[in-house]
Amino acid sequence: MQNQASNADPHRLYELSVQNPPAEIDFIDKTFRMLRGRSAHLLREDFCGTGAVCREWVRRRKTNHAWGLDLDGEVLDWGRRNNLDTLAEDQRSRAELIQTNVLEPPERRPDIVLAMNFSYWLLSERPALLRYFRSVRSTLKEGGVFFLDAYGGYDSFRRLTEERRIQDPDGPEFDYVWEQATYDPISGRLVCHIHFGFDDGSRLDRAFSYDWRLWTLPEIRELLSEAGFSRVLVYWQGWDEDGDPDGHFVPVESGEPDAGWLAYITAEK
Repeated sequence: MQNQASNADPHRLYELSVQNPPAEIDFIDKTFRMLRGRSAHLLREDFCGTGAVCREWVRRRKTNHAWGLDLDGEVLDWGRRNNLDTLAEDQRSRAELIQTNVLEPPERRPDIVLAMNFSYWLLSERPALLRYFRSVRSTLKEGGVFFLDAYGGYDSFRRLTEERRIQDPDGPEFDYVWEQATYDPISGRLVCHIHFGFDDGSRLDRAFSYDWRLWTLPEIRELLSEAGFSRVLVYWQGWDEDGDPDGHFVPVESGEPDAGWLAYITAEK
C-alpha cells in the first residue's frame, strides 16, 4: 500500500504552501496603476516555475498577456499541463512558458517584469545580479516597472525550522516545513529546504532545495539604482490587532527590526 508521500505531487504542494497568485496580482496590478496612472497589459515572470502567476495575470483582463521564463523544462511542462491547460482557449492563447536563461530573455518589451519568491537570490555574485538587473531594465518598456520581493530579519541569519499546517481543498491536510539549513555570515550563502509531512507519518524530505545568497535590502536597492532604474521603493507589510501580518503592503522609508519580515520592491524605468 502506497503512503501519502509517494502519491503526493510536490509542485501542487508548493503552490498550496508558498504561492498566492491572486493576492500577488492584486498587489502588482494596483501598484502599477498607482505608479503609472494606467493599467499594465504585458507581464514577464522570471524564474517562473509552474507559471501560476502567468495564469492568474491572463485571467484578469482580455488585454493581458504573460510569458514565463525558467530553465527547468520539467517544471515548465508541469505548469503547461496543470496551469495553462486549465485556462479558457482565449486566455491560453495569451500565455506562454519559455525554457530559457533569464539573462537572455526574448526580444519582447513588457510593462512589468517579476522576480518573486526570492528567486533572483540564485545569482549570488554581485556582477551577475547587476547584469540581471540591467537586462531587466533594458527589456522593459519605457515607464515599465520591475517587481521583486525580499525577506529578512534577525531570524534569517540563523539555522531554523518552521512548520505550518496546510489545507488542500481537494485532499487531506499536510505539514509544510521550511528549513534554513546553513547560513555563512562571510559569504552570505543561505541554503534552505522545503519538506512536506503527512498524517500517515510519511514525508517528502527536501522536496525543494535552494542555494542562495541572502541579499539585504540596502544591497538590492543600491544594485537597482546602479542598474539605472529611476526610482526604487520598498513596500512593508502591516500587522493586524493580534500582531499577525495583515497581507497589506505599503511604501515606507524605514522598517521595523523584526525577527522576520517580508517586503516587495518596485524599480521604475
